[in-house]
Amino acid sequence: MSNPTNSLLAPSTLPHALPDYATLTDEDYRAAMLEGMAEHRRELDALAADQSPATVENVLERWDRSGRLLERASDAFYPLCAADGTAAREAIRAEMAPKFAEHTDAVLLDRRLYDRFVALRERADAAEVELDPESRWLLDDTIREFERGGIALSGEAQERLRAVNAELATLQTRFAEQALAGRNAAAVLVTDREELAGLSEEDVERARAAAANRGEDGWLIELVNTTGQPVLAELADRGLRQRIFEASVARGLGGEHDTRDLVLQMVRLRAEKAELLGHPHFAAAVASEGCAGSTEAVMQVLTKVGPAAVRNARAEAAVLQERLEQLSPGATLEPWDWQYLANLVRAERYSLDEGLLRPYLEYSRVLHDGVFAAATALYGITFHERTDLVGYTPDATVYEIHEESGEALGAVVLDPYTRPTKQGGAWMTSLVEQSTLLDQRPVVTNTCNLPKPAPGRPSLMSWDNVITLFHEFGHDLHGLLSDVRYVSRSGTRTPQDFVEFPSQVNEMWAWEPTLLERYAVHHETGEPMPREWIQTLLDARHFDQGYAMTESYAAMLLDQVWHQTPVAELPSSPEEVEAFEQRALSSTGMSFPLVPPRYRTGYFSHIFGGGYAASYYSYMWSEVFDADTVAWFEDNGGLSRETGERFRRRLLARGGSLDVREVYRDFRGADPDVQHLLDRHGLA
Repeated sequence: MSNPTNSLLAPSTLPHALPDYATLTDEDYRAAMLEGMAEHRRELDALAADQSPATVENVLERWDRSGRLLERASDAFYPLCAADGTAAREAIRAEMAPKFAEHTDAVLLDRRLYDRFVALRERADAAEVELDPESRWLLDDTIREFERGGIALSGEAQERLRAVNAELATLQTRFAEQALAGRNAAAVLVTDREELAGLSEEDVERARAAAANRGEDGWLIELVNTTGQPVLAELADRGLRQRIFEASVARGLGGEHDTRDLVLQMVRLRAEKAELLGHPHFAAAVASEGCAGSTEAVMQVLTKVGPAAVRNARAEAAVLQERLEQLSPGATLEPWDWQYLANLVRAERYSLDEGLLRPYLEYSRVLHDGVFAAATALYGITFHERTDLVGYTPDATVYEIHEESGEALGAVVLDPYTRPTKQGGAWMTSLVEQSTLLDQRPVVTNTCNLPKPAPGRPSLMSWDNVITLFHEFGHDLHGLLSDVRYVSRSGTRTPQDFVEFPSQVNEMWAWEPTLLERYAVHHETGEPMPREWIQTLLDARHFDQGYAMTESYAAMLLDQVWHQTPVAELPSSPEEVEAFEQRALSSTGMSFPLVPPRYRTGYFSHIFGGGYAASYYSYMWSEVFDADTVAWFEDNGGLSRETGERFRRRLLARGGSLDVREVYRDFRGADPDVQHLLDRHGLA
């Protein structure tokens, strides 16, 4: 029997339909998701059994109105679980993973549902039903979704597909759990204070608090989920840098949190799934659903730009080797040296380093006078803290967004600080999706992993942190400014290789001089960052780009090789994973030991614990749109209401309600020009 106190079982009565996190228990989420699946099937059974002529109302609108309880419960639970993953919540996530896979298959393999959509298409083609552009796109894309989901398979093949999907969901959840546990376990304990030379006092205090929280005496250097660790840019002690780097790259390669067997099971199952659906490999199945269209198109760009980035990185390495010789005659450059030496060279070449910047990059100031101010200048929206509303953790803050007219547009929940129970990285999710059909206003989240300041201390950011905050807020704006009819095509519900594009565009405003002067202010003195520093920061913008692109493109190509390789050529045991990874990098021209992939296989959560399997290339593909759009902004007045309004109405507002390639052409007047990407990185 349903719990009458479970607020998820009915639409939220809070402002903007925000989930009532203050009253919800873990069991409430579980019960609501289970009931939501059952209710959704009943709703779709009624849709499928309808014998009346197919119409927009009884097919498309009924389809989009279904599953509200399930979406309400899952949209509330999964952001909470990712940000504060307790044992109880992880158990629920593990239980739900195969159930969700089974539920999705039950929908997409229901021939009766498929036939209702086909019947509507036939009536529309015969001019018996008139479809507006959004309805036409929803109809055609949903039919493609059924076909990609295996609706044409025989009964035996469908049963095997169901089993594969359920097993993959379970394995992916286990990988995410192991990757988080492995990251926490890989933290490096320091017992000699002198080894921490180079770190700010705030960072030292934070490391001591982290050690104390685990009952250790000393200083604990906690890891982030990427290969390169930000702390390596500041630590002068070469031995400690080596320990931290080696702890980072060893994650998942053995011991209690070994992920290799999970990886091998997943890539084999994904290959089998692709074969069932008629694709040569899993990467081909994924690319066919995106803007790229094919793995040939993906690889054409990756194999052109990737090796060019390596050439730039080799030139950068020569400079760093010279600098290392000055510090330690006879020493050979190693990967754990790169970030530290690059920071030194940057400081010497541009008279600026990370340590000087941090006091001017206080989180609250960056958020309000940088991120929020850019959105106001472009789109006219304003942000108002709602202290009466509760987010999914005590660290979260809720802001209501108003239009220029004063009308409420939606809300954003910000959760900036790292915690041991939080997954690594940064992300945006939607708690409530925008839809005019359902009369829903958007509520989005912005989750980062900024180091939490010691009590009474300011939250000072690195420049990379600043870029990340602008990036994730670009996703938020995509969700907040959505203006579509159908909830299933709202906001960021676009092809995977398009969804990163608006977030990457939003990064450009971090560099806007008029904004920098407002948000880059010393947290103690109130003095703005010196103008010459700002110019230097702009001048140094493309410094070390060979490194940055090489680590990213190596990860993209590693993802592709894992998901393009025939099953017979995949590793047969966990012990072969590292050798396979090395061959993958060598075969694609990306083997450069001084710059390992941004994510190695053992902790590549994007593709083995998240939704980017065979599509990590999306960051590159989206950057083609991004670089072209940045050029458009620069040619048309930059940060202004006029440019912002065009970008909002013609692109962000459309979400995935139409073919995004056509949406882009409508906004830009042409397809994106890849030359802007090459110029950006000096690869022309």
